Amino acid sequence: EKFKDARIIFKDFETSNWAWDPVAKAYYWHRFYSHQPELNFDNPAVHEAVEKVCDFWLALGVDGLRLDAVPYLYEREDTSCENLPETHDYLRKLRAHVDVKFSNRMLLAEANQWPEDAAAYFGKGDESHMNFHFPLMPRMFMALQMEDRFPIIDILEQTPPIPDNCQWAMFLRNHDELTLEMVTDEERDYMYRVYASDPHARINLGIRRRLAPLLANSRRKIELLNTLLFSMPGTPIIYYGDEIGMGDNFYLGDRNGCRTPMQWSPDRNAGFSRANPQQLYLPITIDPEYHYEAVNVENQQKNLSSLLWWMRRVIAMRKNFKAFSRGSLEFLHPDNAKVLAFLRRYEKETIVVVVNLSRFAQSAELDLARFAGCVPMEVFSRNLFRPIKKSHYVITLGPHAYYWFALQPQTNGRRVSKRRVVPTINAPADLHTLLNDGQRALLEREILPNYIQTCRWFGSKARTLRELKVVEQPGVSSDADAARFWFVVVSYVDGPTETYALPVKIASGNAARAVSRSAPHAIIARLAGAEETILYDAVWDAKFRSQLFEAIVQRQIMKGHAGDLVGIAGKAMAADSSVAVDKSQVLGGEQSNSSMLFDNKFFLKIYRKLENGVNPDVEITRFLTERANFSNVPAFVGALEYRHEKSEPTVVCLLQSAAMSESDGWALTLDAVGRYYERVLGRKADLQNQTTPTGSLLDELIGGVYPEKAKLLGQRTGELHLALASRVDDRAFAPEPFNAMAQRSVYQTMRASLRRAFTLLEKKLPDLSAAFRDEAKEVIATEQEILAREKRLLDRRTNASKIRIHGDYHLGQVLYTGKDFIILDFEGEPARALGERKLKRSALRDVSGMMRSFQYAAYSALWQPAMRTEDMPFLERWADLWYRQMSSVFLQSYLKTTSGAIFVPQNPDDQQIMLEAYLLDKAVYEIGYELNHRPDWVVIPIRGIKHILRSA
Repeated sequence: EKFKDARIIFKDFETSNWAWDPVAKAYYWHRFYSHQPELNFDNPAVHEAVEKVCDFWLALGVDGLRLDAVPYLYEREDTSCENLPETHDYLRKLRAHVDVKFSNRMLLAEANQWPEDAAAYFGKGDESHMNFHFPLMPRMFMALQMEDRFPIIDILEQTPPIPDNCQWAMFLRNHDELTLEMVTDEERDYMYRVYASDPHARINLGIRRRLAPLLANSRRKIELLNTLLFSMPGTPIIYYGDEIGMGDNFYLGDRNGCRTPMQWSPDRNAGFSRANPQQLYLPITIDPEYHYEAVNVENQQKNLSSLLWWMRRVIAMRKNFKAFSRGSLEFLHPDNAKVLAFLRRYEKETIVVVVNLSRFAQSAELDLARFAGCVPMEVFSRNLFRPIKKSHYVITLGPHAYYWFALQPQTNGRRVSKRRVVPTINAPADLHTLLNDGQRALLEREILPNYIQTCRWFGSKARTLRELKVVEQPGVSSDADAARFWFVVVSYVDGPTETYALPVKIASGNAARAVSRSAPHAIIARLAGAEETILYDAVWDAKFRSQLFEAIVQRQIMKGHAGDLVGIAGKAMAADSSVAVDKSQVLGGEQSNSSMLFDNKFFLKIYRKLENGVNPDVEITRFLTERANFSNVPAFVGALEYRHEKSEPTVVCLLQSAAMSESDGWALTLDAVGRYYERVLGRKADLQNQTTPTGSLLDELIGGVYPEKAKLLGQRTGELHLALASRVDDRAFAPEPFNAMAQRSVYQTMRASLRRAFTLLEKKLPDLSAAFRDEAKEVIATEQEILAREKRLLDRRTNASKIRIHGDYHLGQVLYTGKDFIILDFEGEPARALGERKLKRSALRDVSGMMRSFQYAAYSALWQPAMRTEDMPFLERWADLWYRQMSSVFLQSYLKTTSGAIFVPQNPDDQQIMLEAYLLDKAVYEIGYELNHRPDWVVIPIRGIKHILRSA
């Protein structure tokens, strides 16, 4: 039970920080592996022993020592056992000992902490001389993969100044891994997906790969990241073998895959040793792509174009400019976020660093007006570029290109909106042969790309398509004319590829004409022939819908080329697979998916965008139905999965019981707010000069019906969270501690969101309505106050837990039956990655989402066409009043329902701090969303932020 607040760092291997010693018959403390017991730094004898070891090596001529895992030297109860004051006291003592006995020696701290905590290990210049900058490392890889400079700029802007006699140590990987400890949960999930798709590559909170394999052995990317490394403030550190692009072998287990012998030559044992190969501490790398006979120092020494020689040239060039090691850092902000540009300045030196993070050519305009008259000299070629003028300096860069410019004084896409014309192709009316009859290229190159651009469920209309491929086509029945699911992989000029589900069918004659009349938008192409024949989206075919239902409830298996479609029946349906349906209909209003109703009893959803892994909508719905017995969700009936032996199952469909309702929560609320405005306007003369009403007058204006519904909604929301946290025996749903690391992760995500949203808001100011522009400026000026409010999450320890939550909770996600609320759609925000949507979070995130939805409803009702323009200024104050009141009713009901629950902070002050932070974060997110989709609505989150800051 001692030191229970200290986190377990190597969770892949250890379950506790304590281990049993059978010889001593006692437990001992360790922060990493159990075979690495910690020293007791409270014992003065340990201090003496450490000093003796230091003296031994420094006397031999060693220039410096790495202080391994320095934040964890001491332990104290009721702390995280990290970054304790005693640690800094000891480091000052050790530094003084070294300084007295030796000159020109260096201590390098390994403090895997956020920038402000890591910087503390410099002290006042009297602790470590150098310190690794851990948070920057993964963000360089992140920026490269995302093709966005933000992660780099954001973390460096959080890095505090350090004493003049100290320096950061910059690196691309922490010796044997790309550690992901100092990133948010979302960032870690992203990095695992893009850099470690093979689970063998993951270890603890990191990725055990060498630099070259991490970057798919791309010479351009390797050069680019090393250029960034050499451009950053401080001293670059290179891990052995990275200078020649060595490979790794993660099948060796633990961290050994990145610790294989250095590859000096193509000779025996790669020139590392002349011993029997079986006597080597680890085997040499024989991966065909990185085989030691090809990748070694001797070979690259002979080739002036090799990576080794490139590294030598860059290091030599860097040494010519003190600006790189000692200079200041100032970021430039060209409009093109794919281009990272910054200045390094020291005395009379000014270096302009420009890096293209994209795999495609880019251009950017740099604001260098203050250097007008100077001439940029590219340092490697010493070529002079055109002089800088007062106007923006335009630069073009090739894919993953980079420039180092020394400034010297001057000496003397595809999108056009058109109505789609349905194409005609010469192909047989047979799905079995359609893709193999010479028409595949036409379908993939022209017809399908044009068609999906018109579909509501296609979520990437703003991106430029590069290529489309149909990679799989399983049928949904053994019938000869059965529809097929085409799995369509779409790749883009920017960003990751996506896979979409497109059920297709061929119809002729009357059937084709019926589709043309009822759903002309569903026609993909016409097939040439004597009789009208069409290829269309099978969602609009009743027989397909019936076969889809049968495939699920009868647990059918349908073969594809590479995998199978498998029907899965829930517990309620497993006992009776003979259930049949007569009527079905396609439901309107869906954006990202397609939905249908069967006999008003069953609801089926086709997930159009497919991702490997369990969809949280299916996972949570099934859990609530079959394990938590939560009745306020549509019951899980079944699902349809695509299974492939080389990947996780992909959920294609979800089948639920149908939830009959009067309306959804959004429509119900708009109606209630509209009636409230009518009552307010009816008493306008009496209320014109009225201060904020209270008591019976306020109750009369709001009415007694809707507050009871808001109260009920708060109760059901609380019961939902209680159900989601009810099974500690289920790893996917068991609550997890909301510890200091989780708090930091949440804050970091909030901070990044704020910076992005406010940067966009400032950029869009000229485009905003003049009526709202001043309010937007007021909110921009509160950025530091918002950060301070959100940062309070870090100042207090909370006893709340993280749980699985809804993830996209608002009034549109609940149905009102006339008596109760039914909660829908646990898919989370579709724009986020699947792994990110399954992360456990604070339940207050859902609560804040619903509270923000109340404000949206208040303003949406205010802006209805029926509302008179001249009444709006008067009603705005009353809109804010209604929003505050309903939010309060909802929140108090929720807190009453969840009183004593482990996922709600028990301290009221902690509740307020967390809820305020999540409300601010949600409003900030809304600013970005509205600026990109509905600029006229951006006033809602702007006023929301002002209200939160005023009322906090």
